Amino acid sequence: MTTATSRTVNTVLGPVPADDLGVVAIHEALLSVVPGAEHAYDISMDRAEIFEVLAGKLAAFRAAGGRTVVDSTGMFHGRDVKLYEALSRSTGVHVVASTGLGPEEDLGGYFLTPQTDPPTPWPAEKFADLFGREVTEGMVVPRVERRRAAGLVATCATRGGPTPTDESLFRGAARAAVATGVPVSIRYGADPLAELQLLLDEGLPADRVVVGNLDRTEAVAAGWPAAVAERGAYVAIDHVGRNDSDHHIRDAERADLVAQLVAAGHAHRVLLSGNAIGVAKGHPDYELPYAHVLTAFAPLLTSHGVADEDVQQILVANPRDLLAVR
Repeated sequence: MTTATSRTVNTVLGPVPADDLGVVAIHEALLSVVPGAEHAYDISMDRAEIFEVLAGKLAAFRAAGGRTVVDSTGMFHGRDVKLYEALSRSTGVHVVASTGLGPEEDLGGYFLTPQTDPPTPWPAEKFADLFGREVTEGMVVPRVERRRAAGLVATCATRGGPTPTDESLFRGAARAAVATGVPVSIRYGADPLAELQLLLDEGLPADRVVVGNLDRTEAVAAGWPAAVAERGAYVAIDHVGRNDSDHHIRDAERADLVAQLVAAGHAHRVLLSGNAIGVAKGHPDYELPYAHVLTAFAPLLTSHGVADEDVQQILVANPRDLLAVR
């Protein structure tokens, strides 16, 4: 039987023992590029400059006590495996990269081109094969090679609710996860419980799923964070530090929410992150330190009565258990 201490996590430098992850920033972006921006005349893609900025931010995270950053942007939003390898070697920060696509509006034309008569969306099995190969054979470096195994499958539903293509993405992500042993991270669109159920229907255990966006205002009002935890999935409070959006609750409310989840016995199902963007191309910068959860929000949790052992459970043990390949 595989024990927690013998499991490994797929990083851009290869598998590492799960117990080596330390404090994990579970839902972040390193290089985030709106598809197509890399070809725009007014966008600089100077790799040396990008490396310098990201290395500085990762080094600051490491100096604050962080150890692992998860880039959850999926396949085609700037993921650069070779860049991430160099950053990890330079800074000593583990980097876990992701496969996956979504929502539908962000897919490239190839994935939206009907290939059947009558036209139908890409089926789940094609997405499952696409994502699964990025775990078993390595992530695609376009037109060159495959390189390193993806550590998770990340996908997102359309804000108004899953389209047929979104449903194929979710089911394909779940099938790939079942086949490869990595977890799935979803950002819900309209109803996190219904969208979580799409994955569970494919045989994926609930504790292999992260449901993100659960600090959206309507999610908290509906009681969805606790409901997701009760289903056995991980609850991602993943906009920590964003205190200027009417679509999300503020950090003081986030701290209350986490305290309530812990008091209800769900400490083992809470994940925290800031959705920080190290370098943004084609969309606005979001200058939030990767260490914000660790340096600013963890003390706030303590002030709201969350015990130190529960904070460690949330920052270290939960992401370790999630990311370990099973």
